[in-house]
Amino acid sequence: MDKEGLVRRIVEKQSFLCVGLDPDPDKMPPSFNGDVLAFNRSVIDATRDYCVAYKPNTAFYEALGIDGMLILQETIAYIGKDHFVIADAKRGDIGNTSRYYARFAFDTLGADAITVAPYMGADSVGPFLDYPGKWAIVLALTSNSGSADFQHTVQEGDNVPLYAKVMRRVAEWGDPDRLMFVCGATQAEKFAELRDLCPDHFFLVPGIGVQGGDLAAVCRYGMNPSCGLLVNSSRGILYAEDPGAAARGLQRQMQEAMKKFCPELSR
Repeated sequence: MDKEGLVRRIVEKQSFLCVGLDPDPDKMPPSFNGDVLAFNRSVIDATRDYCVAYKPNTAFYEALGIDGMLILQETIAYIGKDHFVIADAKRGDIGNTSRYYARFAFDTLGADAITVAPYMGADSVGPFLDYPGKWAIVLALTSNSGSADFQHTVQEGDNVPLYAKVMRRVAEWGDPDRLMFVCGATQAEKFAELRDLCPDHFFLVPGIGVQGGDLAAVCRYGMNPSCGLLVNSSRGILYAEDPGAAARGLQRQMQEAMKKFCPELSR
Protein backbone atom coordinates (compact mmCIF):
# COMPACT_ATOMS: atom_id res chain seq x y z
CA MET A 1 0.00 0.00 0.00
CA ASP A 2 1.47 3.35 -1.02
CA LYS A 3 1.15 6.64 0.83
CA GLU A 4 -1.79 7.78 -1.27
CA GLY A 5 -3.67 4.59 -0.42
CA LEU A 6 -2.87 4.94 3.27
CA VAL A 7 -4.09 8.53 3.41
CA ARG A 8 -7.23 7.58 1.50
CA ARG A 9 -8.06 4.96 4.11
CA ILE A 10 -7.42 7.44 6.92
CA VAL A 11 -9.94 9.79 5.33
CA GLU A 12 -12.48 7.01 4.72
CA LYS A 13 -12.27 5.69 8.29
CA GLN A 14 -11.68 9.07 9.93
CA SER A 15 -9.10 7.16 11.90
CA PHE A 16 -5.37 6.64 12.07
CA LEU A 17 -5.59 3.74 14.50
CA CYS A 18 -3.23 0.79 14.25
CA VAL A 19 -4.15 -2.32 16.23
CA GLY A 20 -1.22 -4.32 17.55
CA LEU A 21 -1.71 -8.07 17.26
CA ASP A 22 0.58 -9.35 20.03
CA PRO A 23 -1.28 -12.42 21.30
CA ASP A 24 -0.15 -13.77 24.67
CA PRO A 25 -1.84 -17.16 25.22
CA ASP A 26 -1.68 -16.62 28.99
CA LYS A 27 -3.81 -13.47 28.68
CA MET A 28 -6.30 -14.63 26.08
CA PRO A 29 -9.85 -15.30 27.25
CA PRO A 30 -10.27 -18.95 28.33
CA SER A 31 -13.00 -19.42 25.74
CA PHE A 32 -10.33 -19.50 22.99
CA ASN A 33 -8.57 -22.44 24.64
CA GLY A 34 -5.19 -21.16 23.46
CA ASP A 35 -6.24 -20.85 19.80
CA VAL A 36 -4.19 -17.83 18.74
CA LEU A 37 -5.51 -17.68 15.18
CA ALA A 38 -9.12 -17.72 16.34
CA PHE A 39 -8.31 -14.99 18.87
CA ASN A 40 -6.65 -12.84 16.20
CA ARG A 41 -9.57 -13.28 13.84
CA SER A 42 -12.02 -12.25 16.54
CA VAL A 43 -10.04 -9.09 17.26
CA ILE A 44 -9.78 -8.26 13.55
CA ASP A 45 -13.51 -8.79 13.04
CA ALA A 46 -14.28 -6.52 16.00
CA THR A 47 -11.90 -3.70 15.04
CA ARG A 48 -11.56 -3.59 11.25
CA ASP A 49 -14.18 -0.83 10.87
CA TYR A 50 -12.30 1.49 13.24
CA CYS A 51 -8.66 1.10 12.25
CA VAL A 52 -6.52 1.55 9.15
CA ALA A 53 -3.62 -0.71 10.12
CA TYR A 54 -2.62 -3.84 12.00
CA LYS A 55 0.79 -4.50 13.52
CA PRO A 56 1.60 -8.10 14.44
CA ASN A 57 4.79 -8.29 16.50
CA THR A 58 6.65 -11.24 15.04
CA ALA A 59 8.17 -12.27 18.40
CA PHE A 60 4.81 -13.48 19.68
CA TYR A 61 4.57 -15.84 16.70
CA GLU A 62 8.22 -16.88 16.55
CA ALA A 63 7.90 -18.07 20.15
CA LEU A 64 5.29 -20.60 18.98
CA GLY A 65 7.67 -22.23 16.49
CA ILE A 66 6.59 -23.40 13.05
CA ASP A 67 2.93 -23.24 14.04
CA GLY A 68 3.40 -19.61 15.03
CA MET A 69 4.82 -18.72 11.62
CA LEU A 70 1.81 -20.31 9.95
CA ILE A 71 -0.51 -18.42 12.30
CA LEU A 72 1.25 -15.17 11.41
CA GLN A 73 0.85 -15.84 7.68
CA GLU A 74 -2.80 -16.77 8.09
CA THR A 75 -3.45 -13.73 10.28
CA ILE A 76 -2.05 -11.37 7.65
CA ALA A 77 -4.01 -13.14 4.92
CA TYR A 78 -7.17 -12.76 7.01
CA ILE A 79 -6.57 -9.02 7.40
CA GLY A 80 -6.63 -8.67 3.63
CA LYS A 81 -5.58 -5.78 1.41
CA ASP A 82 -7.83 -3.04 2.78
CA HIS A 83 -5.66 -2.45 5.85
CA PHE A 84 -2.01 -1.46 6.12
CA VAL A 85 -0.02 -4.34 7.65
CA ILE A 86 3.17 -3.77 9.63
CA ALA A 87 5.49 -6.65 10.49
CA ASP A 88 6.88 -5.43 13.80
CA ALA A 89 10.23 -7.22 13.78
CA LYS A 90 12.78 -4.43 14.41
CA ARG A 91 15.31 -5.99 12.07
CA GLY A 92 18.80 -4.64 11.44
CA ASP A 93 21.78 -6.50 10.00
CA ILE A 94 24.32 -6.39 7.18
CA GLY A 95 22.90 -5.79 3.73
CA ASN A 96 22.78 -9.39 2.54
CA THR A 97 20.95 -10.50 5.68
CA SER A 98 18.59 -7.53 5.51
CA ARG A 99 17.64 -8.55 1.97
CA TYR A 100 16.37 -11.86 3.33
CA TYR A 101 14.57 -10.17 6.21
CA ALA A 102 12.88 -7.99 3.59
CA ARG A 103 11.93 -11.02 1.51
CA PHE A 104 10.38 -12.64 4.56
CA ALA A 105 8.34 -9.57 5.47
CA PHE A 106 7.22 -8.57 2.00
CA ASP A 107 7.20 -11.74 -0.11
CA THR A 108 6.53 -14.48 2.44
CA LEU A 109 4.23 -12.60 4.82
CA GLY A 110 2.82 -10.05 2.40
CA ALA A 111 3.24 -7.15 4.84
CA ASP A 112 3.24 -3.54 3.68
CA ALA A 113 5.95 -2.44 6.11
CA ILE A 114 8.52 -3.68 8.58
CA THR A 115 10.08 -1.99 11.59
CA VAL A 116 13.85 -1.60 11.32
CA ALA A 117 16.68 -0.75 13.73
CA PRO A 118 19.11 1.73 12.09
CA TYR A 119 22.17 1.13 14.30
CA MET A 120 24.15 -0.62 11.54
CA GLY A 121 23.66 2.19 9.05
CA ALA A 122 22.40 2.80 5.54
CA ASP A 123 23.38 -0.53 4.02
CA SER A 124 21.31 -2.35 6.65
CA VAL A 125 18.18 -0.28 5.94
CA GLY A 126 18.51 0.05 2.17
CA PRO A 127 17.29 -3.46 1.24
CA PHE A 128 13.94 -2.74 2.88
CA LEU A 129 13.54 0.33 0.67
CA ASP A 130 14.30 -1.59 -2.52
CA TYR A 131 10.76 -3.00 -2.68
CA PRO A 132 8.38 -0.71 -4.63
CA GLY A 133 5.30 0.13 -2.61
CA LYS A 134 6.77 -1.24 0.64
CA TRP A 135 7.85 0.71 3.70
CA ALA A 136 10.68 0.74 6.21
CA ILE A 137 9.67 2.06 9.64
CA VAL A 138 12.84 3.10 11.44
CA LEU A 139 13.22 3.27 15.22
CA ALA A 140 13.84 6.87 16.28
CA LEU A 141 12.49 7.80 19.74
CA THR A 142 10.86 4.79 21.34
CA SER A 143 8.26 4.50 24.09
CA ASN A 144 10.13 2.26 26.54
CA SER A 145 11.78 3.66 29.66
CA GLY A 146 15.19 2.42 28.54
CA SER A 147 15.11 4.72 25.52
CA ALA A 148 16.95 7.31 27.63
CA ASP A 149 20.02 5.07 27.82
CA PHE A 150 21.09 5.95 24.28
CA GLN A 151 18.47 7.88 22.33
CA HIS A 152 18.69 11.06 24.42
CA THR A 153 22.47 11.15 24.67
CA VAL A 154 24.36 14.12 23.25
CA GLN A 155 27.96 14.58 22.23
CA GLU A 156 29.90 17.18 24.12
CA GLY A 157 29.73 20.48 22.32
CA ASP A 158 26.85 19.90 19.89
CA ASN A 159 23.86 19.39 22.23
CA VAL A 160 21.98 17.38 19.56
CA PRO A 161 20.39 14.19 20.91
CA LEU A 162 21.07 10.93 19.15
CA TYR A 163 17.42 10.47 18.08
CA ALA A 164 17.57 13.77 16.18
CA LYS A 165 20.75 12.75 14.40
CA VAL A 166 19.19 9.41 13.48
CA MET A 167 16.09 11.04 12.02
CA ARG A 168 18.05 13.61 10.01
CA ARG A 169 20.40 11.03 8.56
CA VAL A 170 17.81 8.34 7.86
CA ALA A 171 15.53 10.88 6.14
CA GLU A 172 18.27 11.19 3.51
CA TRP A 173 18.01 7.48 2.66
CA GLY A 174 14.41 7.41 1.47
CA ASP A 175 11.51 9.68 0.69
CA PRO A 176 8.41 10.15 2.89
CA ASP A 177 6.36 7.94 0.57
CA ARG A 178 8.08 4.78 1.85
CA LEU A 179 9.87 5.71 5.05
CA MET A 180 8.35 6.19 8.51
CA PHE A 181 9.76 6.65 11.99
CA VAL A 182 8.80 5.03 15.29
CA CYS A 183 8.15 7.82 17.79
CA GLY A 184 6.69 6.80 21.14
CA ALA A 185 3.62 8.48 22.63
CA THR A 186 5.31 8.44 26.03
CA GLN A 187 7.64 11.08 24.56
CA ALA A 188 4.76 13.37 23.58
CA GLU A 189 6.56 16.49 24.82
CA LYS A 190 9.09 15.95 22.00
CA PHE A 191 6.60 15.74 19.13
CA ALA A 192 6.86 19.36 18.02
CA GLU A 193 10.61 18.87 17.70
CA LEU A 194 10.17 15.54 15.93
CA ARG A 195 7.78 17.05 13.41
CA ASP A 196 10.20 19.90 12.73
CA LEU A 197 12.92 17.33 12.04
CA CYS A 198 10.79 15.37 9.56
CA PRO A 199 7.79 17.45 8.48
CA ASP A 200 6.54 15.13 5.73
CA HIS A 201 7.10 11.63 7.12
CA PHE A 202 4.57 9.41 8.83
CA PHE A 203 5.25 8.47 12.44
CA LEU A 204 4.25 5.10 13.89
CA VAL A 205 3.31 5.94 17.47
CA PRO A 206 3.22 3.16 20.08
CA GLY A 207 2.65 3.76 23.77
CA ILE A 208 -1.01 4.81 23.85
CA GLY A 209 -3.11 3.04 26.46
CA VAL A 210 -1.33 0.72 28.87
CA GLN A 211 1.96 2.64 28.57
CA GLY A 212 0.19 5.93 29.33
CA GLY A 213 1.06 7.97 26.24
CA ASP A 214 -0.68 11.31 25.65
CA LEU A 215 -2.81 10.97 22.50
CA ALA A 216 -4.00 14.59 22.57
CA ALA A 217 -0.46 15.98 22.68
CA VAL A 218 0.73 13.57 19.99
CA CYS A 219 -2.04 14.77 17.68
CA ARG A 220 -1.59 18.45 18.47
CA TYR A 221 2.12 18.48 17.74
CA GLY A 222 2.57 15.48 15.46
CA MET A 223 -0.08 15.77 12.75
CA ASN A 224 0.77 17.15 9.32
CA PRO A 225 -1.40 17.85 6.24
CA SER A 226 -1.41 14.12 5.35
CA CYS A 227 -2.28 13.22 8.96
CA GLY A 228 1.22 11.84 9.36
CA LEU A 229 0.41 9.51 12.25
CA LEU A 230 -0.38 5.86 12.79
CA VAL A 231 -1.16 5.51 16.48
CA ASN A 232 -0.90 1.97 17.80
CA SER A 233 -2.76 0.30 20.63
CA SER A 234 -2.05 -3.33 21.45
CA ARG A 235 -2.89 -4.55 24.95
CA GLY A 236 -5.46 -1.80 25.48
CA ILE A 237 -7.54 -3.31 22.68
CA LEU A 238 -6.55 -6.98 22.65
CA TYR A 239 -7.44 -7.64 26.26
CA ALA A 240 -10.27 -5.16 26.66
CA GLU A 241 -13.60 -6.63 27.70
CA ASP A 242 -14.90 -5.46 24.31
CA PRO A 243 -12.07 -4.93 21.78
CA GLY A 244 -14.46 -3.38 19.26
CA ALA A 245 -15.68 -0.81 21.77
CA ALA A 246 -12.10 0.00 22.78
CA ALA A 247 -11.13 0.55 19.14
CA ARG A 248 -14.26 2.59 18.47
CA GLY A 249 -13.47 4.84 21.43
CA LEU A 250 -10.00 5.57 20.09
CA GLN A 251 -11.36 6.12 16.58
CA ARG A 252 -13.74 8.77 17.88
CA GLN A 253 -10.92 10.55 19.66
CA MET A 254 -8.90 10.48 16.45
CA GLN A 255 -11.81 11.80 14.42
CA GLU A 256 -12.06 14.76 16.78
CA ALA A 257 -8.31 15.33 16.53
CA MET A 258 -8.54 15.39 12.74
CA LYS A 259 -11.24 18.06 12.95
CA LYS A 260 -8.97 20.23 15.10
CA PHE A 261 -5.53 19.66 13.65
CA CYS A 262 -6.07 18.26 10.15
CA PRO A 263 -9.39 19.74 8.96
CA GLU A 264 -8.59 19.25 5.28
CA LEU A 265 -8.95 15.49 5.83
CA SER A 266 -11.90 15.69 8.20
CA ARG A 267 -15.50 14.79 7.40
